[in-house]
Amino acid sequence: MSLKIVVLAKQVPDTRNVGPDAMTPEGTVNRAALPAIFNPEDMNALEQALRLKEQHPGSTVGVLTMGPPRAGEIIRQGLYRGADTGWLLTDRLFAGADTLATSYALATAIQKIGNVDIVIGGRQAIDGDTAQVGPQVAQKLGLNQVTYAEEILKVENGKALIRRVIDGGVETVEAPLPVVVTVNGSAAPCRPQDARRVMKYKYATCPMERPAEQDERMEKLYAERPYLTLNQWSVADVDGDPQQCGLAGSPTKVKAVKNIAFQAKESQTLTSSDEDINGLIKELLEEKIIG
Repeated sequence: MSLKIVVLAKQVPDTRNVGPDAMTPEGTVNRAALPAIFNPEDMNALEQALRLKEQHPGSTVGVLTMGPPRAGEIIRQGLYRGADTGWLLTDRLFAGADTLATSYALATAIQKIGNVDIVIGGRQAIDGDTAQVGPQVAQKLGLNQVTYAEEILKVENGKALIRRVIDGGVETVEAPLPVVVTVNGSAAPCRPQDARRVMKYKYATCPMERPAEQDERMEKLYAERPYLTLNQWSVADVDGDPQQCGLAGSPTKVKAVKNIAFQAKESQTLTSSDEDINGLIKELLEEKIIG
């Protein structure tokens, strides 16, 4: 059986290099101040999708992402590795979304794509570490879901057999299609880019990525090769409710993002006396380590 697979992927700030300008005054991540990378666990998810495509001739893999126009790079990275298409959700109304608003936007896009058999995403993004978006998308679409997946073993007879990680071991579960699967970083790493596909898709862009004035050569190229124009959707394109998108639809606000450096302090030797124990508890409370 052929499958229609959608990979949820995110362009995230490289959280290994968080500086003082990492946050905006509104409490959102200042993405322009941080290098952007393909979210690591979404790469693991992409590999699972590409393996299913190889196992089921006629299957297609599309990369769905949300972000500013530069997030089109995520779709190109997918195309370079074997994906067939992609969709970029980009609109000022999407900006500042928390997991609730993000999952709403992705769910509306998946509904517009239509007839999707499997939605695969990383367990969580490194800029939030919430692991909420995948399950929320499944809930909004009313689909089955399997989390903490390590490998999609096979898909047959309308069901997916999936190995997932649990506390103390692993388990194998069977889920009817359509299904949403979130993949751990312990899953197989994604394959490298294919040089031939890089040459084919290196000029693939979303309309908003292109300069206002293009030279005649590039205009001709895009006219002759429609596959180089990536899908770009706004809130209106996916029939979204602006009040459920972006900041308007986000009850969660991030107060601050910063690097935390743990430093060893002067060591203390405690006895079991009431005085030492009370002193330790008082210090922990003052440092807000416990509350």
